[in-house]
Amino acid sequence: MSTVLVVRHGETAWNREGRIQGWAPTELTDRGREQATAVGPWLDENYDVDRVRSSDLQRTRETAERAVDAAENLPDPTLDEAWRERGFGVYQGFLAEDLFERHPGHEPEASVSILDADPEGGESVADFCDRVESAWTEFRETVDEDETVLLVTHGGVIKVLLSLVADRGRERTLSGHSPPNCSVTEIRLDGDGPELLREGERPAEN
Repeated sequence: MSTVLVVRHGETAWNREGRIQGWAPTELTDRGREQATAVGPWLDENYDVDRVRSSDLQRTRETAERAVDAAENLPDPTLDEAWRERGFGVYQGFLAEDLFERHPGHEPEASVSILDADPEGGESVADFCDRVESAWTEFRETVDEDETVLLVTHGGVIKVLLSLVADRGRERTLSGHSPPNCSVTEIRLDGDGPELLREGERPAEN
């Protein structure tokens, strides 16, 4: 049996403000740094992590590095752009509520993950989901039996993974809220396929 631990990055200022981050080089807030520092020892205490993989964007990279530095046994992260958040191109930096006003027909409380616009310089929903699904298929092939791998990524990516692992409809899952910052989602891999064991659990309140 193998285990994949999926952690969302720590809080950023744009998270607080409700801005669309996409591939922006946003930094963690003080709270986000505290969250990242707390999740490392918790993972170290509860799991024997063999590998750490992270999106290469700044907020995930910083989260992974701080988690590893705060723990005793977490290995150094390997960066992979395949696990980036959806690219929002010219919409990067917009307040989500302002963007929905430009694209009527979406529920006010919906997540921007489901916004069906095809932004200049960005990805459509379909392209984003296809990218994540391909990354997940390739990633699973690299996980050895009895290996535990930590994946540090983004809210939108985690929602796509949940739609696959928990056999949930893509649209319904993407429309929902992202898991909390620095929360842990645990997926078990065995011969019968992936199984969701833990979803969006906060190791520590910050």
